[in-house]
Amino acid sequence: MIPKLSNLDRAAKTIVLGSWFGWALDGYDLVLMLFVISSVSQLFFPTADPRLSLLATFATYAATLVVRPLGGALFGIFGDKVGRKRAMVITIIGFSVATFATGLLPTWQAIGIISPLLLITLRISQGLFAGGEWGSGAVISIESVSKSSRGFVSGFIQSGFPFGFLIASLTYWVVSTLYQDKSFLEMGWRIMFFTGLVPSLLALVLRLKMNESVLWKEKLENQALEKAPLKKVVSGLNRKRFFLALIITTGLMYSYYASIGFMPTLLAQYIQLKGSDTAAIMAAATFSSMIGYILAGWLSQKIGRIRSIGIFAALTVILAIPLLVGLYHASDIIERTFFVSALIMVATSGFGPIPAFLSERFPTEIRNTSAGFVFNAGLIIGAWAPLVAVEIGAGLGYLQPILFGVNLMVGCVLVLIGLKLNPETRGVDLRFADQNATP
Repeated sequence: MIPKLSNLDRAAKTIVLGSWFGWALDGYDLVLMLFVISSVSQLFFPTADPRLSLLATFATYAATLVVRPLGGALFGIFGDKVGRKRAMVITIIGFSVATFATGLLPTWQAIGIISPLLLITLRISQGLFAGGEWGSGAVISIESVSKSSRGFVSGFIQSGFPFGFLIASLTYWVVSTLYQDKSFLEMGWRIMFFTGLVPSLLALVLRLKMNESVLWKEKLENQALEKAPLKKVVSGLNRKRFFLALIITTGLMYSYYASIGFMPTLLAQYIQLKGSDTAAIMAAATFSSMIGYILAGWLSQKIGRIRSIGIFAALTVILAIPLLVGLYHASDIIERTFFVSALIMVATSGFGPIPAFLSERFPTEIRNTSAGFVFNAGLIIGAWAPLVAVEIGAGLGYLQPILFGVNLMVGCVLVLIGLKLNPETRGVDLRFADQNATP
């Protein structure tokens, strides 16, 4: 039987929902950038070659993701030393302001080279705050629920990100319908960033009401907090755990951005669908991703974190090329929706057990730092998957879906290698994670 969020006590429910809404906002912001990337490339990086403009904008997007490990480390240290709740309040305010401010930016036509520099600055700022968001929310949620609920809660937390993606898809559909062509370039893309304030306010209210982690408070009361969490993460036994877990998160991130991260561009630029069709397909596909996250999290409580992640990675290796070839040959929106939804579900669901797995892998006094850092560090390589796709897909016609599929499979193979090197963590006592988990 699949557990329900209503089975959690009120304090735990507030914590989990606060984490979920924050992750939804992160997904909302990142995906908004993907939807408007064609417009932004013209407005902030105008060149005679549209492909170069697109690559420059993707590079800016990737830079946002690449700085997230720094944010994960900085706010992870803050969460381990000062408290998970305080870190979460700061991060939600920080990247909400960055999202809103992106909609206020003047374009190249108005101020020239300063325009892309401001965009890059804001996106890097957003990346730093968002990098600290996941670790604190994941850790405090897993620390606040029973051992038997960790898998489901893990998948539920992760489902916040595709929920943000889903709302962004619907927002894009509405805005692109109301503001078409030239009007979207003038005002539509700005409105999309302004709407990011709604989920951020909901997340902030919940976070101000939530309790601090009981496990962290125990460490505080016993004067057992780590003075240098990052140093302990990258030394001794924890260093080995960090790098082994990093193999998994790197593969997952690469798979994610080679599939759902690249999909809006694939549909718009390569299959040449109109904006409303792209938004509709992505909305359906993102819903399938939400279901996949929760399913994988729940399944990990039954068969283990490693096996659950492995099932979806293996399915992606098997299905990536057939599904992409099917997408290229699909003749209507229903067929395209099926192929995209199936691909995105198998390619992204492996993230479902990750909050539980990383929380169980490291001890309480460095859990926020290590989980946030290793999760976001996967982006250092994984974030570049869309740029690789743009490069390998240039002018190759019928070979495009095969090469895009191989690009996706690279991430999944890396995940499978990482799973072989990491131990199972289901059942670990979080109070003694450093003692009852193998290296």
